[in-house]
Amino acid sequence: MLDLRPVEELVERHRGQRGVLIPLLQRVQEIYGYVPKEAVDLLARELDVYPVQIYGILTFYAFFRLTPRGKHTIKVCLGTACHVMGSQDILDYLCHKLGVRPGETTADGQFTVERVACVGCCGMAPVVVVDEQPFGHTTIQKADELVARYSAA
Repeated sequence: MLDLRPVEELVERHRGQRGVLIPLLQRVQEIYGYVPKEAVDLLARELDVYPVQIYGILTFYAFFRLTPRGKHTIKVCLGTACHVMGSQDILDYLCHKLGVRPGETTADGQFTVERVACVGCCGMAPVVVVDEQPFGHTTIQKADELVARYSAA
């Protein structure tokens, strides 16, 4: 069962303040790594808003997550330079290998695979970023090696 005491404390600290919903959701995500349904329900009750209003915010802003993240996050750049150099094939390979779709986390909780629009390393295309560490000139073989390396970590 999820410990909601941190969320309750947040609500108490900000009770009666206006415009606190997004900052509260950001803080909840910092605490849990995502925004759990139980926290949404508690915030809706305590702030007297409908859960659907909260989900509207959570699904509008790309930085909110509704599911737990993996121990490691693999981001595949699909910007123009990376795409031309084959990043879609790398993304497809990683998703197939790990048994997930983009945005999902592996069943063992090891990896979350994401597609991103651009990481700003166009001269190193195609680029894969693992836990904020960019790897340039990535091939399917190199992606395979990254999965093996981070599986052991």
